[in-house]
Amino acid sequence: MTPPTQPPPTTAADVERLFREHGPFVWRSLRRLGLNESDADDLCQEVFVIVFRKLQDFEQKSSLRTWLYGIAVRVALAHRRRARTQRELPTATLPEMVATDGPHDRLAEREARRWLDLALDTLDEKKRAVFVLYEIEQLSMNEVAQVLECPLQTAYSRLHAAREQVESFFRQARKGTVE
Repeated sequence: MTPPTQPPPTTAADVERLFREHGPFVWRSLRRLGLNESDADDLCQEVFVIVFRKLQDFEQKSSLRTWLYGIAVRVALAHRRRARTQRELPTATLPEMVATDGPHDRLAEREARRWLDLALDTLDEKKRAVFVLYEIEQLSMNEVAQVLECPLQTAYSRLHAAREQVESFFRQARKGTVE
């Protein structure tokens, strides 16, 4: 049974609600698409500026989450293209957030994220997008294909290739042959 659809967002208050509900998803998606934390912060805001401008264009042919991810993918791609011509090197790091878990837990989580980022960096943009959407954000493969505007079989093919590449990366890491 399909869940009832909400009316399309139309006001600034709706965008604010969307940001509260979906901002963490968009930020995580941007990070997993290869952006550093500070760029993800800025581009997350950029995604919601675009959402505000395009509210009336949302036709509900896909889920809101899928629509937001599609915008995030395009914003990340545009940012990467711009970054190739920029000569800036980010130097400042954000302070660590205060957490209630212990230092060993935080260290293990940071290390796991670092390894995931390294594994994702081995993938080209198309494979990476499919892998992130399906494996990490747990969208259905139909939604993945729709967001990436590719045939369903192509999305499955990219996922299969991405999984093999990620598994190979971790096999090499276990052997100590990863750079």
